Amino acid sequence: MSKPNLTGAQQAQLAFLETLPSRFERIHRQIEEIAGLRADDSQIRGLCRLLDECRNQASTLNLGPLGDTFGMMSMLARRGGGLQMKVRGLREGLVSLKANFDGAMRAATRIDTDPKSGHLSR
Repeated sequence: MSKPNLTGAQQAQLAFLETLPSRFERIHRQIEEIAGLRADDSQIRGLCRLLDECRNQASTLNLGPLGDTFGMMSMLARRGGGLQMKVRGLREGLVSLKANFDGAMRAATRIDTDPKSGHLSR
């Protein structure tokens, strides 16, 4: 689904970003499993793997805020301590991910123009 006049980097970012809504749904389900005390250690490790994978892909594609948020959530999911604190932090992280996702989508689909001439920059 490449759009005309997008750079190669923007097309790569867009391809990754289009996979995120389904991953957000999976992350949400797993957070709610943890909150409902229905998640075991293997499910929490699976959530950490998913978050780490997304962090690596986002960082590779220069999507810094997304990568940072995925990393923070991964660290929080691994940490011990109170379950309520972990669930609250993961939920807040998911909200932050969605906000960063919207900004990244706008940036990836923006066609830059040359400010001096008003023509498309290549």
